[in-house]
Amino acid sequence: MNLNQIHNVYFIGIGGIGMSALARYFMYLGKNVSGYDKTRTQLTSELENLGIDIHFDDDVSLIDEKYLDKENTLVVITPAVPKNHSEWNYFVENGFEIKKRAEVLGIITKGTFCFAIAGTHGKTTTSSILGHVLFQSGVDVTAFLGGIVEDYNSNLIGTGTSVTVVEADEFDRSFMHLSPNLACVTSMDADHLDIYGDSTAIENSFREFAAKVETKNLYIANGLPLEGNTIGINEEATFSAQNIRIENGFYVFDVKTPTETIENVQFTLPGHHNLSNALIAFAMAKSYGVSNENIKNALASFKGVRRRFSFQIREEKLVYIDDYAHHPTEIEAVHQAVRELYPNKKILTIFQPHLFSRTKDFVDGFAESLSKFDAIGLMEIYPARELPIDGVNSNWLLEKISNSNKTIVQKDELLEFVAKSEFDVLVTIGAGDIGEMVKDIKKTVNEKIELA
Repeated sequence: MNLNQIHNVYFIGIGGIGMSALARYFMYLGKNVSGYDKTRTQLTSELENLGIDIHFDDDVSLIDEKYLDKENTLVVITPAVPKNHSEWNYFVENGFEIKKRAEVLGIITKGTFCFAIAGTHGKTTTSSILGHVLFQSGVDVTAFLGGIVEDYNSNLIGTGTSVTVVEADEFDRSFMHLSPNLACVTSMDADHLDIYGDSTAIENSFREFAAKVETKNLYIANGLPLEGNTIGINEEATFSAQNIRIENGFYVFDVKTPTETIENVQFTLPGHHNLSNALIAFAMAKSYGVSNENIKNALASFKGVRRRFSFQIREEKLVYIDDYAHHPTEIEAVHQAVRELYPNKKILTIFQPHLFSRTKDFVDGFAESLSKFDAIGLMEIYPARELPIDGVNSNWLLEKISNSNKTIVQKDELLEFVAKSEFDVLVTIGAGDIGEMVKDIKKTVNEKIELA
């Protein structure tokens, strides 16, 4: 398939974080871009502000007629679209070129030098850091990202044609569509068991992805059952962060490589998981040929990714942090980071579980990681693409949380709960629609500061 011959690109599920990055990319290439999504969100509004036409009813009559020219139109779909979607069925029945997002990424990146970032956690932050480092170092790069990078207010960095950075998504084995030149695996925890069945199947899928590059071109977090360049924090590894300290709220550390030690590297994001992500990006950029000085400058200037340990309020009286975490390991990483920064503060977390199946598969892990916060507000499970599972609900999870300072919080009562709660640090966590409430939660916390 030759993308140069395509004039129109229509997205079904255009508001998805990965889909919207592709929409921006095709718009910048001068293609006609339009699409459907089920719900209006901050992301769809940002796309509309760029001039992309979006509608929110599944209705073929709402599609602009130029996208009904099947010779010049590519239809991009997300796996989350239901099989009975009328627009999708129209395009199928009429013989249009239809591709999954991952397939399109595979086509775009095939003729480029491709950095592929894989892992059950850390993909978005690592790929965002790497994209930022390469772009700031003058590399002709386009980075397709699963989050909005604060430095660019976009999930697309650059419009280069020779180098690409992509998230290699394990969901639905999407990463097998990619042809990477350099790859990494940040983590291999069990996830998406509704797709894979068990952790062994996930591990085998990561092994198959890792085999797409030579061992010398693979970068892995220490301890993973793969062969490649290892990344470690205060431990022996091919690339290791050592002499780690916190200065003025930022990490400062040395990077030990196979040939040298680079001193006084500064990085802005808290948490050892983010330090590991930065170190992987450092190693991959250095291996590509970016100078130590350019990498150091870029790491020091990186502002972070929206909803990845994102400081909404950072005042002496109160702090509000928002994070996308939706797996026990990710919640554990958030807890480690916030405790390291605020060791003697009362920390309230509000968590919205994502998917009935994930809650069922990891309920004990969720309970253990959430129990470590000083107080817990638990929202109802966000179903996303799923139907309810009998007996799987937030009350079940709440009973398993050992910390007695816990409660169920309904969505329509959340702002009142925040207003009445006592805390020094508030952390909202989850991959569902809690992200759409951050603006209102921030306003409520600011009002608490004014009253204090």
